[in-house]
Amino acid sequence: MYTKTIITAALTGVLTTRAQSPAIPYTPAEIAEEARRSVEAGASIVHIHARQPDGRPAFDVETYAQIDAEVRQRCPDVIINYSTGAIGIDRETRIHHIRALKPDMAALNMGSMNYAIYSRQQKTFYHDHVFANPFKDIQYFLEAMNAAGTRPEMECFDAGHINNAQPLIDLGILQPPYQFSLIMGVLGGIPASTKTLVQQVDLLPANSHWQVIGIGQKQWKLVAAAVSMGGNVRVGL
Repeated sequence: MYTKTIITAALTGVLTTRAQSPAIPYTPAEIAEEARRSVEAGASIVHIHARQPDGRPAFDVETYAQIDAEVRQRCPDVIINYSTGAIGIDRETRIHHIRALKPDMAALNMGSMNYAIYSRQQKTFYHDHVFANPFKDIQYFLEAMNAAGTRPEMECFDAGHINNAQPLIDLGILQPPYQFSLIMGVLGGIPASTKTLVQQVDLLPANSHWQVIGIGQKQWKLVAAAVSMGGNVRVGL
């Protein structure tokens, strides 16, 4: 029996700028237009990082509220998934737009990791940070999502992040069906290959849905593998 593949479109990315691609949307109206195009192309979910007018990340509720209104005007039935990921931002600022707007879904980062970009040509690291997500913060975000009626999308950059769901299940604050996003190819996380994808899927608890998120050119191979394995996919930035 065949099941439909659910496509999530990530519209903005977190760091990509118009210097890299002039097509990157910054304003709420631009983001909403990309949402409309994505839905028309087959996406059921849009994943959004807010931006300031100059392209820097935005974390204020007002910007997210403007995005929400613009997207809903164009795509009333699309599932909206907002990011909560950030480095160097206090945890309440990472979650306050979820409390205020109560979106359908929100990203729940499931563990800490080194996060960097390495240039083989320049022999140097860029964006070299620790992306901190201790259990106390994961629980804080999850409880806020539960109170808002927002479904958590567990973003896992490595195999250990999948296992971090177990204490949340035991506490009774993470309820099935579980939604996992397997993010592959970020330096500091799990390598992007079909072999490591199979390993991660084998670790998922019962009653789980999952999607793959590949970084860079390896996304193409991972999308094909995920669809053949009965998973879903996230495309975009």
